[in-house]
Amino acid sequence: MISLKTTFLVVDDFEPMRKVTSSQLRAMGAGTIVTANNGAEALRILNKRRVDIVLSDWNMPVMTGLELLKAVRADEKISGLPFIMITAEAERERISEAIANGVSDLLVKPYTSECLTTRVEKALMSPVRTKLPIPARSKLLNDEIVRVEPVVQDIKVATRPTILVVDDTADNLLLLSHLFRDDYRVRIAHNGKKALEICQSNDPPGLMLLDIMMPGIDGLEVARRMREHPTSVSIPIIFVTALTDEETHLKALGMGAIDFVTKPINPHVLKLRVRNFMRYVEQHKQLQASFDDMLELARLKDNVELITRHDMKGALAGVIGLVQELSIDESMNHKQVWQLRMAGDSALQVLDMINLSSELLKIETGHFKLDAKLVDVSAILRRIVEVSRTTFAGKHLTISVDTDMLVGELAPNALGDAMFCYSVFQNLIKNACEAAPDKSKVTVVLSDETPIRITIQNKGVVPSEIRERFFDKFVTHGKHGGTGLGTYSAKMLTDAQNGTILMSLSDKENSTTISVTLPRYLETVV
Repeated sequence: MISLKTTFLVVDDFEPMRKVTSSQLRAMGAGTIVTANNGAEALRILNKRRVDIVLSDWNMPVMTGLELLKAVRADEKISGLPFIMITAEAERERISEAIANGVSDLLVKPYTSECLTTRVEKALMSPVRTKLPIPARSKLLNDEIVRVEPVVQDIKVATRPTILVVDDTADNLLLLSHLFRDDYRVRIAHNGKKALEICQSNDPPGLMLLDIMMPGIDGLEVARRMREHPTSVSIPIIFVTALTDEETHLKALGMGAIDFVTKPINPHVLKLRVRNFMRYVEQHKQLQASFDDMLELARLKDNVELITRHDMKGALAGVIGLVQELSIDESMNHKQVWQLRMAGDSALQVLDMINLSSELLKIETGHFKLDAKLVDVSAILRRIVEVSRTTFAGKHLTISVDTDMLVGELAPNALGDAMFCYSVFQNLIKNACEAAPDKSKVTVVLSDETPIRITIQNKGVVPSEIRERFFDKFVTHGKHGGTGLGTYSAKMLTDAQNGTILMSLSDKENSTTISVTLPRYLETVV
C-alpha cells in the first residue's frame, strides 16, 4: 500500500505531466517523489538512491521508457522494482515487447486519478514479472505457486459515450445538447474553468465540443491545460467557433484539435463528424482492456509454466527414487540392475533438462552468474557414452571414450558447472551419433591439457548449407523433427563456463570434429 515511506520515481520528458502526476501521487498519500526527464537520468537516480516504484512515460529523448525498463530488469540490484509504463501506444507488437521485458503494468492515456491509484497499489502488492525464468522466480517466492488474480478493469463503461459541450452562450449549449442527447450522454460547461474540472475528474468525457471565445479562460487556454494533464491529455477536441481566420485555426491545431467547425453550424454535418470521431474514441478506450488482457495472459502463461515444471520435477523425483530403490534389491539380476540404472539416468537427464531450461534463459537475458566448481568430466563422458551405446544400438555404431587412461584422482577435472557440462556433451555426442553412418565409429577423447580439451569425432561431414551457421539458433538440416537448438545451447553453455567450442571438417577423410575446451580445475595447495 502507498504510505509516506513509499518513494516514487516519475519519468517524463514533459514537465507539466511530471508535476501533475506528482500531485496525483501526493493526493494518494505518497511521501517522497523523485522526477526525471528521460530514462538515462532515471537510471542514474536508481543507481544512487532507493526507489519503491517507477512510473515512466514511453516516448522520451535520450533513453525511452522501454530502454529504461530493459536496463532496470538487467540490473540484478533493481531487477525486482515495480515498473508501470504510461503510454498512448496502440501497436500490439510494442506492447508485447514491454510485457516480455517484465513491465509490471501498462497505463493507457488518458487515465484518471482513481485509475492511477488502483494500478499503483496493484503493482506494489503483486510479484514482479521480470525477465528471469520461472524456476528462478520460484526460488525468490520460496517455491510457492503464485495465484494470478483477475485484472481489475479501471475503465468505467457507461451506457452511452459522453460528450462535453463548452460554450458561454446558453442558446448554443441548448442547441448542441439537444442535437446529441439521443445518441450520447451530454454534459455542459458554461466556462473554461468548469470544463477543465470535468475533463480532469474521474469521469472525463470521450469528446469535447469547445468554443474559443469565452470570458476568463478561453477555449485555446482550456486546450493547452488539457494537454498538461494525464486525465485529459488525449481527449479529442472539436472547436466550434465563429472565428474563421487562419491564425486561429493554426493555434487550435497546435493545441491538438482534431477538427474545426464554424458557426453557424450545420447540424447534419456536425453529427456525422462527431459520430466518426466517437468510433475512434471507443476504440481507444478498449486499448486499456486489451493491454490488460495481454498482460494477464503473460502472467497466466508464467504460472502455468511454473506449475508444470513444479509437477514434472515432483513426478520425476518419485520415479528416480523408485528406480534407485529397485536397483539395490538383491532379487534383481545384473541385467535388470543395469537396465534400472539406465532408466534412472534417463530420468535424471530429463530433470536436468527442466532445470537447464531456466539457466539457458538466464544466459540469454544476461542474468546468469557462474558458480564454478570441480567437474568430473571423465565420469560424465563415460556415463553419456554408455547411455548412447544403448540408444543407438540399432545403428551398430562403435562409440569409444578415451580419457587418456586417466580416471579417478588422475583425471583432469574442469572448473565449471556439472549440469552444463552434461548437457553440452550429451548434445554433442547425440548429434555425432545421429550424423554418423551405420556401422561407423564415434570417438570421444579427453586430453590432459590446460585448459582441458574434449574432442568428439564422427564420420560424415556437416552439410555445406549450414557450416557457417552451425552453432546458430534453430539451424538444422535433414533431421526429421530437429529443432536446431542442440549445438546452439552447447555453445552458450560452453561460453558461460569461460570455455571455447569449435568445429573442424575434413572432406578428404569424411569426418567432423567438435573441440571443446574448459578451464582446468587446479587444486589450491595450502
